[in-house]
Amino acid sequence: MDKVYGAYLCTGCGIGDALDIDALKGVASEAGIEMQDFSCMCGAEGRALIEKDIAENGVNTIVVAACSPRVMQKEFNFGDDTITIRANLREQVVWAAAPVAKEGEEGEAQEAAEGEGVDEFLQELAQDYVRMAVVRALKTKKPEPFHLDTLNKRILVMGGGIAGLTAAAEASKAGYEVTLVEKESALGGKAVGWRKQFPTSYPYAELQENSIAAMISAVESDSNITVKTATEVARISGAPGDFTATFKAAGTKTEWDAPYRVTVDEQEKIEKGEMEDPNVGMKLYTERNPDGEIFGAVVLATGWRPADVSEYEHLGYGTIKNVVTNAEFEKLAKDGKVPANVVFIQSPGGQEHDKDFPYCNSVTSMVALKQAKYVREDNADGKAYILYQHMRTPGNMELFYKGVQNDDGIFFSKASVTQVEEKGDGKLSVQAEDTLLGEALNLDVDMVVLAAGMVPTTVDKATINLAYRQGPGFMDLGLFDGYADSHFICFPYETRRTGVYACGGVRKAENMEETIDDATGAALKAIQCIESANRGVAVHPRSGDMTYPDFFFQRCTQCKRCTEECPFGALDDDPKGTPLPNPTRCRRCGTCMGACPERIIGFADYSIDMIGSMVKSIEVPDDDEDKLRIIVFVCENDAYPAIDMSGMHRNGLNKLVRFVPVRCLGSMNMIWIKDAMSSGMDGALLLGCKWGDDYQCHFVKGSEIANKRMENIGETLGTLGLEPERCAVQQVAISDYDKIPQMIEEFVEEIIEMGPNPFKGF
Repeated sequence: MDKVYGAYLCTGCGIGDALDIDALKGVASEAGIEMQDFSCMCGAEGRALIEKDIAENGVNTIVVAACSPRVMQKEFNFGDDTITIRANLREQVVWAAAPVAKEGEEGEAQEAAEGEGVDEFLQELAQDYVRMAVVRALKTKKPEPFHLDTLNKRILVMGGGIAGLTAAAEASKAGYEVTLVEKESALGGKAVGWRKQFPTSYPYAELQENSIAAMISAVESDSNITVKTATEVARISGAPGDFTATFKAAGTKTEWDAPYRVTVDEQEKIEKGEMEDPNVGMKLYTERNPDGEIFGAVVLATGWRPADVSEYEHLGYGTIKNVVTNAEFEKLAKDGKVPANVVFIQSPGGQEHDKDFPYCNSVTSMVALKQAKYVREDNADGKAYILYQHMRTPGNMELFYKGVQNDDGIFFSKASVTQVEEKGDGKLSVQAEDTLLGEALNLDVDMVVLAAGMVPTTVDKATINLAYRQGPGFMDLGLFDGYADSHFICFPYETRRTGVYACGGVRKAENMEETIDDATGAALKAIQCIESANRGVAVHPRSGDMTYPDFFFQRCTQCKRCTEECPFGALDDDPKGTPLPNPTRCRRCGTCMGACPERIIGFADYSIDMIGSMVKSIEVPDDDEDKLRIIVFVCENDAYPAIDMSGMHRNGLNKLVRFVPVRCLGSMNMIWIKDAMSSGMDGALLLGCKWGDDYQCHFVKGSEIANKRMENIGETLGTLGLEPERCAVQQVAISDYDKIPQMIEEFVEEIIEMGPNPFKGF
C-alpha cells in the first residue's frame, strides 16, 4: 500500500511534565513526519484526532509516542487497513526516570529526582525512542496473510481412550468432522480395565462406577465421527489445514523411508565432498501420499504405559509371584476378588528413599487410595498398608484422601522399604523403616503393589510418525521426560509441532476428570488452529499475527541453519536441498531469520534491515565519556513486560540504556550486534527467557540458541580489539522486574569501567 504517515505524542501520564515536547516533535519532523501532541491520546478526543486524519488525510501508518505497546491496544487499534507503531515514553522513560540509588545514596537520588527542568539524559532517551519508532514505521510493510489453496477442517484424533473419546466428542459438538484412530480392536483404552473410578462430586468420599462404556457408546453413535479400530497412523505429512495422514493395520510395518537429518557440520562435509549426501537417490519423504486422508489438525491422545520397576531388585518385581504393579492389580480387581492383606509401595526405598518411582505423580497416589478401598470392599477383615514418601492429592481429592484415612483398615506410614521376601507359607515379608519415627517395620502380607508411574507414549518414537525433516516424533527434541509440550505453563496442549495438540496421559499424568477437561481444551485448540489457518494468521503464541517469513531464495546457500534451528519443524527441504517453508506450521518467532548468515529471511513488519536501522538511528555522542550508549535487545515475552513492570513500580532504570524489543532472542541476527558496535555503541546486552530444564522461553529454544551465537560474537569482538565483555546475554523471568534495574546497572558499570568504544566516531 502507499503509506501516508501521521505521528501523535501524548503529553499525559507525566510525559509532558518531564520532557521537552517541541524537541520530540522535531525528531519526527526531521524524518519527514509531522507530529501532533495531545494531553490524553488514549481518550475519546485523542482517538478522534487520529481518526480524523485517517478519514480526511488518508493516514494509514501511525506513530503513537505514549505508553507501552503492551497496554491500550484496543484504544490504538485503527483497523486492518492501518499500521500502528508505538514509542514507549511512559513505562520505559518517564516512569523509569528515578535514578537507581545505591546504599548510602538515597538522599542524592531523591534530590536528583526532584530537580527542576528537563533532564538532558532523559530527553535524549525519549528522542531515541521516537527515532526508533519512526524508523520502524518507515520500514514496516503491511502484511498479507498466507492462505492455503485448499483447507480441510476435519480433525484427526489419535487414541481411543478417555482423552481421545472426549476430544472427538467435543469437536463433533462444535460442528467438526472427526476421524478417531485406535490401535486396539475396541475403544476405551486402559479405562476399560478399571473396576471403579475416582469420585467426581461432593463429598468426594465414595468411588464411582466406571463411565467409560457410556463414553464409547456416545462416540460410536455420533454421525460426525468416523472410528477406525485396529488401526495405526502410518505417516503424517503436510501442515495445519492440510495434513495428509496414511493408515495401516495395527502392528504391521510400512515401507516408508526413515527420515534423514544432517547437522550443520555434516552439511559442510557434504559440500566439501567429505561425506555422501543421504538424500541422493532417496525418495523425498515429505512427498504427499495420494492415498492419504486430509485433515486440518491432529489431537494426540495416545495415552501412557506403566513405567518399568524391575530395576529395583530388592522389591522382587519379576522374580516374586505376588509382587505386581498398580496396573496389574487394577486388572485383578476388575476380574475378581483382591487379597485380604496388601502393601502398596509408593517409592523404591533403599538408597533412593527420598524419591518416588519414575514418572510417579498425584495419580499414582490416588490410585493407591482407590485400590486400598478395593481391599476393604472385598474382605471384611482386610488390611491395606500404604508406604509412601510423598502423597499427592490435589484439589477435591484431598477430601477423598481424608475419607480413606478414616478407614480403620487402611494404614499409612512414611517409610522406606528395604526388602521384599517370599515366605514359605506363600506370604510375603515386607521390611521397611518408618522414616518419621525411625522404627523398623515388618509386615506379613498376601501381595505387594508397586506404584509404577505413567510414561507418556511420546517416549516411543512410533507414536506419531511425522514426515518432517527434523524427525518423526518428539523424543529427539530434548523435552523434559519425553513429554510433547512446547511450553507446559503458558501454552498447554501445544506440542513442538504446530497443529498437533496433546492431551491426557501423553501430555501429563491425569485422573479421569482431569483428562476430560484436558481433552476438551486440546479439541478447542485444534479448532482454533484450523480457523486461524483459514484466516491466514498465526495460532500461537503470537495469535492473530498475519506475517510469516519471506525467503529471498536467489541468495540461499543451502547451509540449512534455518532448518536445523527452527524449534517447530516449520521447514523441510525441496528435492534440491533448498529450505521448503510450511507457513501454517510457523510460530513467527523469527529464529530462522536470526540463523541465516546471508540475511535473506524477514517478515513484513520485522526484518534484519528494520531492527538494524532502528539501532543505527540511535544518536551516539562521540565526544562525551559521560554519555555512553548501551543497546539492550529484549525478548517481548518475558524481558520487555518485566521492564515495563519495573517502570510501573518506579524502580528506576539507567538512562544510558536503549531497549529494542525482539520477538524472541532466537531471532537475534548477530549483524545487529556488529551494527551497534560499529555505530559507536559501547555495549550490547541481550535479555531473554530462562532456558535449560526449567525453560520458560515461549519459543522453547530461543534463549539457548542466542546464548550459543553470542559465544561466537565474543570471539569476533576479540579479533577486532574489543573486549568480549562488552556483549553479554542474561536470563530474565517476567517476575524479575524488581531485579532488572540492578542487573542493568551492573552491566553499565562494567562498560563504564572499560571506557568508550574505541571505534566511536569512525
